[in-house]
Amino acid sequence: MTEEEKITLQTDTGENVDFFVLEETRINGMNYLLVTDAESDHEDGECYILKDVSRAEEQDAVYELVENDDELDYMFKIFSELLEDAEVELRK
Repeated sequence: MTEEEKITLQTDTGENVDFFVLEETRINGMNYLLVTDAESDHEDGECYILKDVSRAEEQDAVYELVENDDELDYMFKIFSELLEDAEVELRK
């Protein structure tokens, strides 16, 4: 990885969790992030696709995990294409 943006998300229980942004895109007016919990190139990590569900009046971004199977499959294909030249291996 090369200087990915680190973001900290807060769970419903108030726990802070750090992720590193691998890629982001905007589809049909919705922002999506592909994030990982791996801190370096030399470790494997889990990847997650997050969707920005913020309302215009909210000061901070609000992200939730994409859980709908159809949406998840579609976004996986999009992110796979976006990262095909990068040294990142995505697996379902």
